Amino acid sequence: MEILVENIKCGGCAHSIKSGLMKIKGVKDVEIDIEKGLVDIAGVDEDAREVIVSKLQAMGYPEPGKGTGLTTATSFVSCMIGRVTS
Repeated sequence: MEILVENIKCGGCAHSIKSGLMKIKGVKDVEIDIEKGLVDIAGVDEDAREVIVSKLQAMGYPEPGKGTGLTTATSFVSCMIGRVTS
């Protein structure tokens, strides 16, 4: 499953996204294309899409046009956490 998201800026963002999504039941792998803002999730079907999109939104990485100033701020926090823990 591929999901296009906003606010992916660096490897720290990618690390946070992967770490967060790997906690969701059924997710087997997560690949992130930073330049395209594309998150590719393996091991889940379309039924899990809403859960994954909600998790991404909560982490600050919403689908295009669905973000707010708060999601942008949240993505900076997720990014910094990803940089520290990667």
